Amino acid sequence: MDAQTSERGPSADEPRQPTRSPEQQSASGASKPPGVPAASMRERLREHWILATAGACLLLIALIGGVAYWLDIRHYESTDDAFVAARSFSVASKVGGYVVQVPVTDNQHVNAGQLLAKIDQRDYKIAVDQAAAQVAVAEANIANVEAQIDSQQEQIKESRAQLQQAEAQLQFSQQEADRAQDLVDKGAGTVQRQQQTRSDRDAQQANTSRARTAVTAAELGVKTLQAQLKSSRASLQQAQAQLDQAKLNLGYTDVVAAQSGRVVKLSGAVGTFVTPGQSLMMFVPDEVWITANYKETQLTDMHPGQSVEIRIDAYPGRKLTGHVASVQPGSGTAFSLLPAENATGNYVKVVQRVPVKIVVDNWPSDLTVGPGMSVVPWTRVR
Repeated sequence: MDAQTSERGPSADEPRQPTRSPEQQSASGASKPPGVPAASMRERLREHWILATAGACLLLIALIGGVAYWLDIRHYESTDDAFVAARSFSVASKVGGYVVQVPVTDNQHVNAGQLLAKIDQRDYKIAVDQAAAQVAVAEANIANVEAQIDSQQEQIKESRAQLQQAEAQLQFSQQEADRAQDLVDKGAGTVQRQQQTRSDRDAQQANTSRARTAVTAAELGVKTLQAQLKSSRASLQQAQAQLDQAKLNLGYTDVVAAQSGRVVKLSGAVGTFVTPGQSLMMFVPDEVWITANYKETQLTDMHPGQSVEIRIDAYPGRKLTGHVASVQPGSGTAFSLLPAENATGNYVKVVQRVPVKIVVDNWPSDLTVGPGMSVVPWTRVR
């Protein structure tokens, strides 16, 4: 009887354990004794279905966004090795002297032709006056020589007239001598008359020779004066060149901006003495661009004209647009001061960087951008 009772279960006198639903058993799973399995994942998701649904939606959204981002970004090539570039240069005076005026300050924007510095002009004004005086002297010498040439031309005319007169008298004297000789030959004339006409003819020949020599001397005098005129004109050209140089030096005392841009690293100050070529300040033109050093493996589909999206590190919330202007025909190391020599020693292949020039379509006026500032360009290559 006792064995049958144990097989059928506890007796009516023994206390029964209360039955629990699956939810209660799941809630108290942690308090189950060892060896009892915990609630399944399906039961847990069924219990927290709101959180499970929200998580699934977020995962789906992230997956869709990731796929869309990958489908779009694969058309772009980007690099962090990119900087703003410009052809900045040093501003120097071409003449020496004391600085008397510096009407600009650091980081100031100036326009083309605007005065940057002024050198003391007094010495250069005196040089201009001296050169102008030399020009006046040369012009006076030319006028004097030209007057002498005109006078000499008149002397030539007078000498030629005297020569014509002497030749006419010589011809008459020759005729007289011929007649006297003819009369003597016929016995009708006297020897004294013959001798007299012959003497007059010889004297007239000498007079004619003297007149001809005077004409030649006068003509040679003109040539001499013409040579002096050329020398005087050359002196005038030299004096004029000195005057032009003096005026140029005077103009160089005003150091002006060759193009619009910004003044940086201003070193010139009023009262300082500068020598020709000494730097007064650095100048950054308004024309700036971006030099992006892309890996050579990124240049497969890159060519001029492609659009570029640009983000400047200094202005993270701004995005600019531009285009590829050119791709350098060679890596950056090939044009460095000490190019790499791979023909000696051990060689380790390194992916090279190639500079790509990117021009911004329109720089906003409210952005202060200068050489060396970091940017991140995204070039659309497909």
